[in-house]
Amino acid sequence: MKKYTHFKLSLTLLLFAGTFLAASQSVYASNLDSNGSVTVERKETSESADPENPGEEVNPGEGPSTKGDLRIDFVSSLNFASAEITATNRTYDSLAQLFYSDTAARGYYIQISDFRSEASGWNLTLSQDSQFSSPIIQTLEDRSLKGATLSFGNGWANSAGNSQMPVVSRDTLAINEMNTAYTVAVAGKAQGKGVWTIAFGASGENTSNQENTLTALTDERGNSVIDPTFNKQSYSNSAVSLSVPETIKIYPVQYTTTLTWSLEAAPTE
Repeated sequence: MKKYTHFKLSLTLLLFAGTFLAASQSVYASNLDSNGSVTVERKETSESADPENPGEEVNPGEGPSTKGDLRIDFVSSLNFASAEITATNRTYDSLAQLFYSDTAARGYYIQISDFRSEASGWNLTLSQDSQFSSPIIQTLEDRSLKGATLSFGNGWANSAGNSQMPVVSRDTLAINEMNTAYTVAVAGKAQGKGVWTIAFGASGENTSNQENTLTALTDERGNSVIDPTFNKQSYSNSAVSLSVPETIKIYPVQYTTTLTWSLEAAPTE
């Protein structure tokens, strides 16, 4: 019998009158499938690992997680910096992951732990429940940002352990079909055991030959943009972006959608 666990992340896109775009992410309560929760746990939690130096612990703050021997330990918040909305070039890069510790900025990442006695493998998928929309817009056909696409690229896996590496899709994952599960990573038998991070993007200091996708943000005067939560320099991450078609009418309102991450155990033989 297949076992799986999943949770939903609610994303809010904020469009301000005139000219600016931002987004924030909030988290629903964890939803564990009644047939999928693992009943025997060897280790309740795993420390948050640096996706670029997984042997080092980091403090990204609180994040969504699930429980069990096969679980999701952490998922980065998905936020977008303020950006001018123009008639063209409507692609907006997300913000990089920051930390309360001394660790430098990193790409968007999810941490998975597999401490099952039998390493049968697992599948990690991501879906978007519906298009960004706002119910307060009076014109029904204008309520959703039709064709808006969230894209996740430059994916890679890392671990401090010696288990075989799961396979991460190297192609850009562009969510253009709603309510459809997109495969992010697959661990076959004897793969993905222990603690693994799946990251989208990387800093220029990574030692895994990953492309640098982070850029320090500055304001119109050239001053550093400081993140108020971490009190650190903010960085954009081009590996995760949102594109809005130029033909779509945008209102100065909040648009929301929901993402669902699912971690499914491969069947045992």
